[in-house]
Amino acid sequence: MRRMIFLSLVLASSVAARALGAAPGAAPGAPAPNPLPVPPEIVAPLTEAQVRAAGIETQPVEPEAGVGEIVVPGVVTVPPQQLRIVAAPAAGLVETLLVAPDEDVKEGDPIATLKSSDLVESQRAFLHALSEANLASEKLRRDEQLFKEKIIAERRLIVTRAEAAQARAALDERAQILALAGMTDGEISGLRKERKLASSLLVRAPIGGTILQRHGTTGERVQASAPLVTIARLDPIWVNLQVPLSRAVALDSVEKVHLPSAGLEGRLIRVGHTVDSATQSVTAVAEFRPGRSPLRPGQAVQAILRVRGGGASQWRVPADAVVSHRNYNWVFLRVPEGFRAVPVTLVSETPQYASVQGALKAGEKVATRGLLTLLAELAEIESK
Repeated sequence: MRRMIFLSLVLASSVAARALGAAPGAAPGAPAPNPLPVPPEIVAPLTEAQVRAAGIETQPVEPEAGVGEIVVPGVVTVPPQQLRIVAAPAAGLVETLLVAPDEDVKEGDPIATLKSSDLVESQRAFLHALSEANLASEKLRRDEQLFKEKIIAERRLIVTRAEAAQARAALDERAQILALAGMTDGEISGLRKERKLASSLLVRAPIGGTILQRHGTTGERVQASAPLVTIARLDPIWVNLQVPLSRAVALDSVEKVHLPSAGLEGRLIRVGHTVDSATQSVTAVAEFRPGRSPLRPGQAVQAILRVRGGGASQWRVPADAVVSHRNYNWVFLRVPEGFRAVPVTLVSETPQYASVQGALKAGEKVATRGLLTLLAELAEIESK
C-alpha cells in the first residue's frame, strides 16, 4: 500500500512536492550539517461526509517502548579477509585438479598438480647457485688459512669474503624463487641434498575452507599467477543488508540482526557512508556465526533488525499510515478541521506496523486508507 502511495505521490503536482519536500532529514548515524526548516502545519479541511466519501479510514496511535523491528533484504557474502584465490605459481600444464566445488579442505591439502618447464629451470639455477656458494665457501676457508700463515695479503682475504657473501645471497635468492614457485622447505632441502630435478609441482591450499569455484581445467596450459580455485572460510560470514535511506537513522540503535530462514542471530558491524543512487538505500553489514546452518555465499535472505527504543517519544502506527516522499516520512493526523500532515522519523517497520517518533499523542488517530485524497487536498491548498 505504501509503495503505491509513494509512486502516486511522485506523479502528483510539483506544488504538492514543495509542500511535503521541505521536511528536515538526517544522514545515517548523524544529523544533517544543514537541516532544512520544518514546514508550517498544513491542514486539509474535510467534512465528515467528505471523509466517508473518500473512503478515508483511521486508527489510533499507540505509545511504544522497547524493541522495534525493520525488515530488509540482504545477500550472503564472504568477508574479504577470509577469501583466497589459489593461482598457478609457475607457467605450465595442469595435470590434475584434486578438488571440486563445495568441497571442504584443510590448510596444506593438495589442490592441483602442475608440470612446468619453468620449475625445472628454477631448480637448475638453484643448483648452479648452490655450487657457486660451495665453491666460494671453500675458497674463503682456504684463504683464511693462508692469511693466518701470512702467505697472502689481507686485501685478498677481504675480496674473498665479499665473493662468498655474494654467492650466499644469490643462493638465498634462488631458494626464495623456488618457494614462490610452490616448493616447500622440505622439497628445497631434498633438492639441495639429492640434486634431482622435479618436473611436477604440487599446489596446496593456503587456508582451510570451502572450494567456491574452480577456474582451471585438467589439461589446460596456464601462465604464472593464473587462478586455479577460490577458497573461502565461511565462519563467520557476512550479510550485506540494503536499508532504505528513510530508515537509516535507526541503524545506530540496532541491537541484533535476525535471519528467520536460518534461525541465526548476529550483530551489525558496519554501516555504509554512501547511498545507492538507483535504490536510495544504504548498505549495512551484519556478521553471523553460521555453524551448521546452510548459509551460502550469494544467497538472498530477509533480515530483521531489532531496534531498541530511543530517548524520544516513540509511537506505534499501522504501516500503511506512513507516507514516504523524497526520503522523508509523514502521517496524516485527524483533527476537528480535517487532517494535518505531521513529519515523523521512522525508527522501525514490519509489514503490519511502524514505529515512529514525532509530534503525536496517545489516542490520536492517523489515516490508514484514502491517503491519495489527502495528498490531492494538500496540493490544492498549496496552489491557492
